Amino acid sequence: MRKKSAILNILTSIFFQLVTLVCGLIVPRLIIGAYGSEVNGFANTITQFLAFITLLQAGVGPVVKSMLYREIAKKDQNRINGIMKSAELFFRGIGLISVGYIIVLCIFLPNTVGDKFDIFFSVTLIIAVSISTIAEYLFGITYMIFLQAVQKSYIVHLLSTFTKLASTIVVIIMVHFDCSIVLVKAISSLIFIIKPIMQYLYVRRRYNVETGSNIERIKIKQKWDGLAQHVAYTIHQNTDVIVLSLFSTLSNVSIYGVYNMITTEIKSLITAFSGGLEAGFGDIIAKKERKKLLSSFSKYESFYMTLVSIIYPCTLLLITPFVSVYTIGVTDANYIQGEFGVLITIAAMVYAIRQPYNSIVLAAGHFKQTKRGAIVEALVNIVLSVILVWKFGLVGVAIGTLVAMLIRSIEFIYHTNKHILRRSIFESVKKIFIVVIDTILIALIVHFIPMLEMNSYLHWIMYAIEVFAVALVVVLPFNYLLYKDDFRDLKRMMKMVARRKQD
Repeated sequence: MRKKSAILNILTSIFFQLVTLVCGLIVPRLIIGAYGSEVNGFANTITQFLAFITLLQAGVGPVVKSMLYREIAKKDQNRINGIMKSAELFFRGIGLISVGYIIVLCIFLPNTVGDKFDIFFSVTLIIAVSISTIAEYLFGITYMIFLQAVQKSYIVHLLSTFTKLASTIVVIIMVHFDCSIVLVKAISSLIFIIKPIMQYLYVRRRYNVETGSNIERIKIKQKWDGLAQHVAYTIHQNTDVIVLSLFSTLSNVSIYGVYNMITTEIKSLITAFSGGLEAGFGDIIAKKERKKLLSSFSKYESFYMTLVSIIYPCTLLLITPFVSVYTIGVTDANYIQGEFGVLITIAAMVYAIRQPYNSIVLAAGHFKQTKRGAIVEALVNIVLSVILVWKFGLVGVAIGTLVAMLIRSIEFIYHTNKHILRRSIFESVKKIFIVVIDTILIALIVHFIPMLEMNSYLHWIMYAIEVFAVALVVVLPFNYLLYKDDFRDLKRMMKMVARRKQD
């Protein structure tokens, strides 16, 4: 049963990311085609501003989860209840804060678009996009964190998959019948309320979790460290869109949104492997089983870097050709931005490389120790993006993001190896260097493959198959020779991590 849960967590996470990728490609294209690039750009701007609300959850959520790992391992129900009560009260407070934040957005955000849209349209669109965000905090986030901590993330993934599919179907139908963009966003947001409600009901009925007035609250240690760290991270993640909104055009925001959508979904797909195993590593760390941590992490690291070596060179070579097909017929903006596509993909690749180390940092609860790096990352991105956007536009903000990503990734790799794994950093450097070599080899070989004129999805698929085949031929034999022992023991490692759930 334990092995089944670990496998389900990974498989459902991957399936959800695949569904999100497909839906994420469908919806923006429909919005751009039906309402134009500027409306899509404004909707992206609203979404990015709303992301600042989620920083409160994401900053405290990992702290709560790391505390739950320890108490679940010890089967201390009273402390579990106390942690859950404190978390629930905190997130309900965020729900109330978010209402005030949305009111502020309704007052000030319409001014960023000048006279392109009237105030009524802008305000109603902001409210429509905000509905699901508020519902998350009022009903479900605490219970989502609990499900992740007890290694039942597959329930969250299945609920997320259902709501994502249902929302996309509704958008397709409503756009087909020429409904207003405000109504489309409002109805699709309402569907996402299903997920937090179902998470709440499931945990309440399935587990002996109590958060009533008789439960004593447990102080959430490092709460403000986690919050400060993720404030910086969220600023970093949303800097590009905000800088483009303030200093460039909504059309550039829309172009950025299309490329970023692709890299984000690819990134989410590959990092699903980290999320699927984080709870298992958290339990190993909580039980102080260092040898098992080193052994399992090294094997997982080898497997994960092999995935990065296959997926990201392909993304690097295919992203701009895909966008050229994706935006056929769109004439109000130039979506063919090759240099920008390369830079934003490399930045996403750097982010993906650091995820195994980030997962270990979160599982170990090292929030205070890594807080400074998050702040530096955000500041570097803001400063460079604002300076470079004036002359280089989209390319300028991509450079700012890439440099900031590199700085933060180096910190994660160093901290994880030195302070948690306590091994030589060169163990990781060697594997990252192999990723770089794989990428260069794939790019050099693909350079000699003639590219068809990209005027249909069929042409792109044919080219993508060729690129993917090259990646497999280069990476699999090469990496197998280098990681032979790790690959042979991978199955054993998966079983071991699955068994780490408390006895």
